[in-house]
Amino acid sequence: MPPTLLHLEDRLTRLSIAPELGGSIANWSLKASGQALLRPSDQAALDAGTPRRLACYPLAPWSNRIAGGGFDGPDGWLALTANSANDPLPIHGSAWQQPWQVSERDATTICLQLHSQQPFAYRAQQRFSLVDGRLSIELRVTHLAQRAAWHGLGLHPYFPRGARTRLCAPAAQVWLCDAARLPTQLAALPAAWDFRRPRRLPDNLLDNAFSGWDGRCRIIQEDAGYQLDCQASGADYYLVYCPLGQDFFCFEPVSHPVNAHHLPGHPGLRMLQPGESIDMSFRLHYRAL
Repeated sequence: MPPTLLHLEDRLTRLSIAPELGGSIANWSLKASGQALLRPSDQAALDAGTPRRLACYPLAPWSNRIAGGGFDGPDGWLALTANSANDPLPIHGSAWQQPWQVSERDATTICLQLHSQQPFAYRAQQRFSLVDGRLSIELRVTHLAQRAAWHGLGLHPYFPRGARTRLCAPAAQVWLCDAARLPTQLAALPAAWDFRRPRRLPDNLLDNAFSGWDGRCRIIQEDAGYQLDCQASGADYYLVYCPLGQDFFCFEPVSHPVNAHHLPGHPGLRMLQPGESIDMSFRLHYRAL
């Protein structure tokens, strides 16, 4: 059966959410023209049954890849296995692969909740709000397992990519990667990846994490006549994924770099005791050019 969609509308935009598909956003578009503000999901994408075909999904209790078959905590080793046919490493936690339930709903807000036992017990909550062309996504995770564990958060939105799409997201450095797309070193920004000022996306593959971010981002869709002014909190890093030959790209606000569980100092991760929480938010504001 096709997934159930929930809808929010403001005077400018319309939002569709698929709780059963990982608590994902299916579509966010302009009411007047149907112009997609996030990558659009058609019926085939919905029928595929995976958030990776949709517009945005949550990353919890970590984002991106973890090497080494798991990670260590204060009470020992937590073994992990690959959870995606597209990647040999465990990726993006477990929240995106489970159905969420609706906990609250009114004219401007939808709240979803997930009680997960994988890879340990936690509760995740998402709050979507839509007012005057402003989409707000708030994500919170509360650790419920008896043993403490490392936690991180992120969001994985997909954006349309046109010939004149530009990105502005001031960062200080970028993590260079190996063939497995795991970080090897922090480096100065190459000119083609320096988004401190609006810049077109590179023609080559980009799948890297950026550090020293202040949470501000602007996505300029000149061909489509609009821009998104964005602000993240609880996310000091972002990832940019530009696959070759595709009409989309990803800009992912995250609390930690890739494989932070194995990096010195566990940058951006939080060791949560039972009952403790972490949260983040991402706000996207539509503006006509």
